[in-house]
Amino acid sequence: MFAERLVSRAVRHLNRRYLRLRPSDRTTLPPAQPGRRYLLYAHIPFCEQLCPYCSFNRYPFVEEKARSYFADLRTEMRLLAQHGYDFSSLYIGGGTPTILPDELVATIDEARTLYSITEVSCETNPNHLVPELLEQLTGRVQRLSVGVQSFDDGLLRQMKRYDAYGSGFENLERIVRAQAYFDTLNVDMIYNFPSQTEDVLLYDLACILESGVNQVTFYPLMASPSVASSLAHTVGRVDYAREQLFYETICEVLTGGSNPAFTFGSAWAFNACSNANNSSPAPCPAPKAQMIDEYIVDFEEYPAIGSGGLSYLDGSLFVNTFSLVQYHEQLANGMMSITGETRFSKRDRMRYRLMMQLFSTSLDKRKWQRDFGCSVSRGLPAEYAFLRAAGAFAFEDAEKIVLSPVGRYLLVALMREFFISVNAVRDQARTALPAEERCLFDEASAMPSVRLD
Repeated sequence: MFAERLVSRAVRHLNRRYLRLRPSDRTTLPPAQPGRRYLLYAHIPFCEQLCPYCSFNRYPFVEEKARSYFADLRTEMRLLAQHGYDFSSLYIGGGTPTILPDELVATIDEARTLYSITEVSCETNPNHLVPELLEQLTGRVQRLSVGVQSFDDGLLRQMKRYDAYGSGFENLERIVRAQAYFDTLNVDMIYNFPSQTEDVLLYDLACILESGVNQVTFYPLMASPSVASSLAHTVGRVDYAREQLFYETICEVLTGGSNPAFTFGSAWAFNACSNANNSSPAPCPAPKAQMIDEYIVDFEEYPAIGSGGLSYLDGSLFVNTFSLVQYHEQLANGMMSITGETRFSKRDRMRYRLMMQLFSTSLDKRKWQRDFGCSVSRGLPAEYAFLRAAGAFAFEDAEKIVLSPVGRYLLVALMREFFISVNAVRDQARTALPAEERCLFDEASAMPSVRLD
């Protein structure tokens, strides 16, 4: 798709310019602005197994370090509360947030005490879907997101996940059992692995339909700079030529036909239709609004706590230290752990808004006018004209723009490039790590895998 190649190159160029960190001497995030809506992101960087495709801040699990880290995280939550922040939503990502269930529970309970939390989304791995953990999270977590990636055992072995987290069949059984515990059970999947065939993708889709989950997210494989070599060594070099075909297959299987099983929550997140099991053909009704992994779509501003967290506040991106040692030391001295920042221009903020809102499949033109004092076409004439000429808009009136199928894939490509660029920001921050911490990022299997069942 020529439009995809063109937009990918343009985004890479722009991202290199405005996603560039400069050192920061801030000791805390900016104070909360009255009336603004924020989400709190909390990062847990510990994993039982370091996956070759992951660029997030992550470390091999050591219980003593992890317990100290959770305590620091709760200290940082209290600091944010002192600066006027309140939150209705909490997203806990990683790493593997469920690595120490008792510490996770204590952290969620502390957040609910400090803030007006009504919904919590938390990530986990399939081997943690055991009754002892699920029962502790019931009522505390409304949305659990399980990193499955694939149900194909061959791909799981390439990703070094088979021995650590179980076979595809085991994971499917665990997901079926876990659904009753949460309002939303999301399954994270990855497509476009070099060795993945269309038959393997169709098998993954069949497993999703069989599982009965009410949300699934299909990410394209992203070859971020820091993991390109490990990806090539484990799963092969990424080829984006098949990405659109695979994406269209996913959309057709999940949302096609007269009685679809899913509808779009975003360009790559799919929410189950309430009538999916009915025998009579009917359009998919709009499901209840659900949190998605890309919380940055629904919450434009979000403070992040934890080592390696990224905050976006008032047009600036702030990056926390990736060093666990420095993180602990700064919290012990009453400071947050910001190590770098970059300021977005008005045009960059408009580009960010355009991408995030269209990724959700529609853009609110009236809110854009209120916030930027201009229309989309006047604020970003080149970007608007390109998307319109490429057939990205299915519908447009005075109030909104709605994406077409072509537009949805273009936004997948845009977000893929955006996240690759964000991972490059993480790489910038990671260069400041001392050697003894930096080397851990590159270890493919620093600790033996842990099975909880």
